Amino acid sequence: MHPPLTLHKHPMCAEIIEQFQKCHIEHPIAKFFGECTDLKIKLDRCFREEKALKRKANFEESKKLKEQLRALRKENAASSGQ
Repeated sequence: MHPPLTLHKHPMCAEIIEQFQKCHIEHPIAKFFGECTDLKIKLDRCFREEKALKRKANFEESKKLKEQLRALRKENAASSGQ
């Protein structure tokens, strides 16, 4: 199973999504017998890569936010202690 195939949510995989959708349209019966399987495998790999990149970016962002929070807490502790 894959996420909804909306192009604006998956810009990295847009070309493969279009090919996959075209395959399903051109082969309405054969798609059930593996006609579009190669594209599906490519699509799954692309989604995994995309997710890994997003996960890494989110992790980096969270590290920055945690550091800002630590600095703010340290500042507040120093100002309330004086």
